[in-house]
Amino acid sequence: MKKSIELFLTFLKIGAFTFGGGYAMIPLIQKEVCENKKWLSEKDISDIVAISESTPGPIAINAATFVGWRRAGFRGAFMATLGVVLPSFLIISLLSLILTEFQSYKAVRYAFMGIRAAVLALILKALWMMFKASKKKFISYFIMGTSLVLTAFLKIDAVFVIIGCGLFGLLWSLTAGKEKRDDTA
Repeated sequence: MKKSIELFLTFLKIGAFTFGGGYAMIPLIQKEVCENKKWLSEKDISDIVAISESTPGPIAINAATFVGWRRAGFRGAFMATLGVVLPSFLIISLLSLILTEFQSYKAVRYAFMGIRAAVLALILKALWMMFKASKKKFISYFIMGTSLVLTAFLKIDAVFVIIGCGLFGLLWSLTAGKEKRDDTA
């Protein structure tokens, strides 16, 4: 029970003090889970991010659920997920009641501009962390560049790009593995 409460409080803190969604939460999850609590390694966080991006649902919720499961099974997964979701749920509920009254104020608009800038910085930090953790091979750069072009410029749905990249990576690894086996024979 102690592990579950600790997971709840950790992810409650992450959920309460992170604006901008899941990608903005990744650096905070990494800091709390790897550096502060030492529950998982940096490699584990990279795997969690990859799995969380590949499964349906928000990345932060998927990451919290996965960390909770690894730390304390079903109860841990439930408590970590509840912790990361609860602040957003409460804040959005409160904001929906009062935002319409204050959205015309200049100070409110400027505050949201500042929040957006901070969110961009957190997303860039998550990108940098994932880049440092990834293997640097030509094929990785090719897949990354192709994915960027397909989604950002050709407006192809990210779901299709992810499926295509997964299939391409699988075929590439099977081909590369076959070549290595042929070389050693």
